[in-house]
Amino acid sequence: MPHRCIIRSNVDVMRKKETGAACGSNFLVEVRPGEPICRETALGLIDCADSELPDLLAAARAAKEEFKPSVITYSRKVFIPLTNLCRDYCGYCTFRRDPGDPGAHTMTPDEVLEVARAGEKQGCTEALFSLGDKPELLFPEMRETLRHLGYKSTLHYLEAMCELVLRETSLLPHPNPGLLSTEWIERLGAVSPSMGLMLETTNADLLKSGAAHDNAPDKLPAKRLKTIDDAGKQKVPFTTGVLIGIGESLEDRVDTLLAIRGLHQRYGHIQEVIVQNFRVKPTIPMAHWPEPSQGEMLRAVAVARLLMPDVNIQAPPNLSAPYYEELIEAGINDWGGVSPLTPDFINPEKPWPHLEQLRLRTESKGCELRQRLPVYPEFVSSATAKSSLLSQKLNNAIGEDGLVRRAA
Repeated sequence: MPHRCIIRSNVDVMRKKETGAACGSNFLVEVRPGEPICRETALGLIDCADSELPDLLAAARAAKEEFKPSVITYSRKVFIPLTNLCRDYCGYCTFRRDPGDPGAHTMTPDEVLEVARAGEKQGCTEALFSLGDKPELLFPEMRETLRHLGYKSTLHYLEAMCELVLRETSLLPHPNPGLLSTEWIERLGAVSPSMGLMLETTNADLLKSGAAHDNAPDKLPAKRLKTIDDAGKQKVPFTTGVLIGIGESLEDRVDTLLAIRGLHQRYGHIQEVIVQNFRVKPTIPMAHWPEPSQGEMLRAVAVARLLMPDVNIQAPPNLSAPYYEELIEAGINDWGGVSPLTPDFINPEKPWPHLEQLRLRTESKGCELRQRLPVYPEFVSSATAKSSLLSQKLNNAIGEDGLVRRAA
């Protein structure tokens, strides 16, 4: 059985330095409305002094308002953890389980449909499928479960459950299944209007012994970049992002965002970039790891916006509570998926904000909160071209502005 990684608590995590950071204002003069900043400027801004942070945020907010003025969107979803068995052991994860662990579970079709129908009653339009990466390759117990359910692999089962939800409810599936081949991108693209895979980082050193991705071979950056690249070749609306605070440097954060930007410039398929912050949990190997500060998070979001001024930038509100509305000042235009029904199974200790509270916090920053589908308005045409079933379901759900026809 693969070992669980043991994270050394004295590993140095690169923090913002005041030395040299005072030149942040020099980089701000390089910012032009609507024009992507270069790597050098991004490196200067992500390391700016506290005194210059307000100016950085103002530049990012201005870029957001030029891109999508006065509106912040979100997707009302149900979270469907299809299976929490996973062959990867990440130092920050509480979602994954081994067979026999307390809470280890693979959902049945009846359970999937029950959650989806309950979400439908509460105005949800997204079924977010999260699952471990190909657990049957490691666990014979998962192979037996799949045999009992009548499927060859976890991906075959995921495909069937996406189609089940698509046919039997008004919800639209958005799967996050891990690494995918070209064939599986095409197959899942026929039963889901969008899909996702977090790049997290381009720093392969985080797979070394004692690091965050120790014993997580599917987190090799080159493999994840290939999946995102292959999705671009097939014009699949794709969500990806960066995870900050897991041992990467500030330079790594910028380079990860640049890698995402490069893929989007090549294919135009990146519908959303998530800037997500690591949060400590008592049971993880990284339990004594320092969390990124609010300032680090705001800098990362603002630099993401300035690197990609015409891309949807999202940050999870529950991971920045209680001051999540400050993320609007950093340039986000979306809150991601928020559920009125199911918890965040990846971060169960961080509840979603109540949707009415989210609306009030958003309005306090001068923006209107609008409900969107799991696929963004500007990517709907790509999704409808994948299958007639998808086209029908999307046309039933979408309004003239590309958002939800009747927001709940």
